[in-house]
Amino acid sequence: MHVISRKKLREYCQKHTDSCEALDDWYKTTSKVNWANLAEVQAVYPQAEAVGNFTVFNIKGNKYRLIANFFTTSFCSK
Repeated sequence: MHVISRKKLREYCQKHTDSCEALDDWYKTTSKVNWANLAEVQAVYPQAEAVGNFTVFNIKGNKYRLIANFFTTSFCSK
């Protein structure tokens, strides 16, 4: 997964310092994976849920929520 802007996570941490460790863990984990569907996300984050076109992650025991949008690219070969 490619996180478009880590800057927003850092800015949020400055305002909500108790979220920093959890957000750093989320960033480190998600930047190393390539999920194809919600089931794969939930294998790592069981509390993640789909809300419309977005995936909602509970951060720090549901004290904070991180809303993500996943874009997937599929290739067809002939």
